[in-house]
Amino acid sequence: MSFHWHRAAAVAWKDGLDLRKNPGLFWSMFALPAVLVLVPTLMVWAWVRSPDDATFRAMALYYDPNFPRSANATRFLVLTDWFGLFLLMPLFTPILISSQSVAGEKERRTLEPLLASPVTSAELVTGKSLAAVIPAVVIAWVAFVAFCISVDAVAWPLVKGPVLPNGLWLFGVGVVAPLYAFLGNGIAVLVSARVGEARLAQQLSALVVLPLMGLVAGQLAGWLRAGPSYYALQGGVVFLLDVGLVVASIRFFDRDRLVSRWS
Repeated sequence: MSFHWHRAAAVAWKDGLDLRKNPGLFWSMFALPAVLVLVPTLMVWAWVRSPDDATFRAMALYYDPNFPRSANATRFLVLTDWFGLFLLMPLFTPILISSQSVAGEKERRTLEPLLASPVTSAELVTGKSLAAVIPAVVIAWVAFVAFCISVDAVAWPLVKGPVLPNGLWLFGVGVVAPLYAFLGNGIAVLVSARVGEARLAQQLSALVVLPLMGLVAGQLAGWLRAGPSYYALQGGVVFLLDVGLVVASIRFFDRDRLVSRWS
């Protein structure tokens, strides 16, 4: 059976309407972005209130032993420390939506009519993925704009110029963040197709955040050198994982099994 975009779009539209009917889930998607914007802003504000350049330079040298003497240590710390944590947002946000995509429909008794429709497995997976990835990416971009404005506003008295955005952040938010959104969505779709409860699907899918937190911890500890090459490599690996998850989701999304198991 051929793939039709209008059917995939109809599935995405239906899931979007379901999301609007769940205000608790809708507003919970903004909790993590709010934290990832407010906490760095407050820390930079604290730095500005007590600008000890020697301390900032010692921290910068810890992360980069070749840090130039003429460079601004505060600018370096803002640009280096927060991007890895920022990627948690596009990874985690689609999990909140996608974990409801199959298991949640089973609980609401709306899965069987959908599986009995002419929609193919590829169209179903694509539609449900779009319904999760698009909001996650939009939220990440909006949070990034708010992050840039708030950090630049509080850091201006210390650095005498804008800190964000720079090329690394623009590449990360424009390319790496959507790839992470697809990763979180793909894992959540696979898990929610295999378990019978949306809450369990959400909890199991959230485990994908742990490897990224490990990378962030390694970066903050100075074990990993973050930079354009590091995030380009990370994006390439996540892209390959995304392709594999899409293929696996379509292959293992057995409509007959789901109907027979959950009818």
